[in-house]
This record gives sequence, C-alpha cells and structure tokens, in this order.
Amino acid sequence: MLRSKKGISPILATLLLIVIAVAAVIVTYAWVMTFTTTQTQQAGAILSVENILFNSTGTETISITLRNSGSADAKIADVYVGNSASALIRQTSVTYNPTDKIVTANGGSITCKFAYDFTNGTKVYFKVATEAGQTLPFDRTP
Repeated sequence: MLRSKKGISPILATLLLIVIAVAAVIVTYAWVMTFTTTQTQQAGAILSVENILFNSTGTETISITLRNSGSADAKIADVYVGNSASALIRQTSVTYNPTDKIVTANGGSITCKFAYDFTNGTKVYFKVATEAGQTLPFDRTP
C-alpha cells in the first residue's frame, strides 16, 4: 500500500521553490525601494521655525514663518494648534504665503496665518505636517 502513493516530482518541487524565492525577492525589493524613496524625500527637507507672531489686536491671529534649509522642496499639508501637545486641533482656515504651500529648498520660507484664541502667558503647542509625512512639533508662549 505504501508503494502506491505518489508525490510531487523533485523537478517540480525545485521549480516551485525557485518561483517562491523569486517572488519574495521582488516583493522585498519593491518595499525597500518605496521606503528609501520616502525617507530620502523627508530627509531632503529640513524645516525650522523662523518666527511666530501672536497678534491680539482685533481678531486674535497667529503667524508662523518656516524656513527650509534642506535640499528638497516641502509642501505644507496641515497646521495643528492646541493647549497641550496631545490635544492639537487641525486648522482649516489657514492662509499661506506663498499660496501654493511649497517651502522651496535652500533657504525658502513660508508664512502660515490663522485665527486662534490664545491667552498671554499660556504655552501654545503647534505641529506642522508636510505632504511627505514629515512633522515639525514646537511650542511658544505669547
């Protein structure tokens, strides 16, 4: 009875293992290339806070000037503000100068202005996010 059982031939087993190995290498290569491309784009933009202006005359507004000292452009996606680092609120009515939201490489700057009710002497927390996924958290006291 044991002699009548048949299995997969050694040639087919070898071919199947080669196909599985090649597929695994292709998937790994695609993931590594995507990961390194994303990380390179993020590393190319180096954002820093150049100036923050708290304006309390009339409607309270905050103007943030960011500078990019990196070698790649960065496009601002969102600006978050709050009274604690864990409770930030996305600002929906932000005006940007330049209006395309792009901070050019090698010293370019952008100004983000929005209305926000702040209290003098109370720390305000910020986070600026780029489309590439880079975030710049910081805080200031008006």
